[in-house]
Amino acid sequence: MKSRRKTIPKFKSEAEEQEFWATHDSTEYVDWNTAGKALFPDLKPTMKTISLRLPEPMLNNLKILANERDVPYQSLLKMFLKERLDKELQKI
Repeated sequence: MKSRRKTIPKFKSEAEEQEFWATHDSTEYVDWNTAGKALFPDLKPTMKTISLRLPEPMLNNLKILANERDVPYQSLLKMFLKERLDKELQKI
């Protein structure tokens, strides 16, 4: 005998949906045993623009390193930040 699943409500916003799933068990709404894999090849992470003040010599050095690697300095900065964040998060 199959158990009946609850109906997933309609959400007014992504924030409302996030709040719902943070407080509800998805197994009451979805049969994960029959779920398939979803592929999102063109999905890109949400980006947020920030303003960051750096000492001019630091920015110049970053640009020199980026030029040596043939990448934009903003991309190199993101790579450096990601490497450090990954390292720090391993300590937690």
